[in-house]
Order: sequence, then structure tokens, then C-alpha cells
Amino acid sequence: MSITVETGDGDRCRLIAAGNMTIYEAAADKQVLLDALDGAKELCVDLSALGRIDTAGLQLLILLKREALKAGKIMRIIAHSRASLEILDGYNVISYFGDPVVIPSG
Repeated sequence: MSITVETGDGDRCRLIAAGNMTIYEAAADKQVLLDALDGAKELCVDLSALGRIDTAGLQLLILLKREALKAGKIMRIIAHSRASLEILDGYNVISYFGDPVVIPSG
């Protein structure tokens, strides 16, 4: 997976995940995700460019949300790809993240 981290104003950070979020990328991606959270009070995760996501990728998102809650930070998903929506819906965890479902057109 390709992860781009954009720092914004103040303590807000936008993380853009592109490519795949699967077992093959999980080990490398975990620290990047946690480092992005560590440097922000609010982390906005954009999954709109995500092509594939499996249960390992889902576990990373759950870990990120759990660590944000534990640290008193905000982690929200601001856009979804069809693949990310399918796995979130398939495992019935959309409400865990509590974010509106946003799918790009096209």
C-alpha cells in the first residue's frame, strides 16, 4: 500500500491510503499508520484510492481506531473505496468507526 500523510493546520493530519491493504503490506503499513496517529490529535483517513483490503487491513484500521480512542484522539474515515466499504459492511463494523459512508463517484 502507498500511504501519503498530509499535515494540515494545527494538529490535524490527513492520511491517504492507495493500492492494497492486505496481509502482504500489513507489517510495513502498521508503523506508518501509528506514526501518523502519534503526530496528530485528529487523523482523517481517506480510503477512496484503496483497491483491495483483506482482514489484515481491517485489523490495521481497527487498531488505529482503538489506539486513537485510547489516546483521546480522533480518527475518522473520510472517504471509502468500494473494497473498503465491502469489508467494513461484511464484518459489520461500519458503526464501530462511526463515520458517514462516502464513496467517490465513478
